[in-house]
Amino acid sequence: MVTCYRHADRETGVSCSSCGRPICPDCMTPTSVGMRCPECSKRRTEVKTVRSLHSDPTLTYVLIAVNVLAFLGSMSSGGGFTSGGGRVIENGGLFGPLIAEGEYWRLVTSGFLHAGILHVAFNMYILYFLGQLLEPALGRLRFGALYFSSLLAGSCGALLLSPQALTVGASGAVFGLMGAAVVALRARGFDPMSSGIGMMLLLNLGITFLLPGISIGGHIGGLIGGAAAAWLLVEFGERRRTPALGLVACGLLAAAVTAGAIAAAGGSGL
Repeated sequence: MVTCYRHADRETGVSCSSCGRPICPDCMTPTSVGMRCPECSKRRTEVKTVRSLHSDPTLTYVLIAVNVLAFLGSMSSGGGFTSGGGRVIENGGLFGPLIAEGEYWRLVTSGFLHAGILHVAFNMYILYFLGQLLEPALGRLRFGALYFSSLLAGSCGALLLSPQALTVGASGAVFGLMGAAVVALRARGFDPMSSGIGMMLLLNLGITFLLPGISIGGHIGGLIGGAAAAWLLVEFGERRRTPALGLVACGLLAAAVTAGAIAAAGGSGL
């Protein structure tokens, strides 16, 4: 267990939102951006809005546009407005036997295809909501690394549990963003449940297990992958102040889940 940096005999699970050092209740100073240690709380902090931290969440908008264009493409290739299908999904959806034969692009393209308007609309709404929060806080490059690590982890989870199913959807990446938001909030001393993110995650997990036709492996895989990627980015990029190392660690995570997905596809058979 981690102990307070000023009181070695006191265990704590809270860190300063500015410098990242562990602090006990006696050393905590509540601020608008989380708990701070005595030293950091004495410093004048420049007031910043989300917009001033980084540029607008451009990558979030790009990802949404790509998903929408892919959905329109699937409809033009024979897919239905409410049911999906078509040549685009047949050639780009996640399917273990074909990935085992070398169609590795499916690990990524499947995360941009959707089975119907409600499917794409629901995922894009959550992507828009979470992207507005996470991309300005992390920066475009780290947000992109987080998103694609989550997407690949979702593909890995789907292939582990249902390699013979044709799976599509950005849900793995979206669940990864929910997991990342929880990790980021806790790292800054906020309660995810009070922010609404925790309840959003619980409701979506309930839908995952209660409704038929949903890729449980894809959702859980994305959730775990996104939480792990966020922890790496926060741990190295913020607490240890080595953002490049955080990106490298996130890249290694993406490579590991990709290898796991290919291995799972290889065991699926025809």
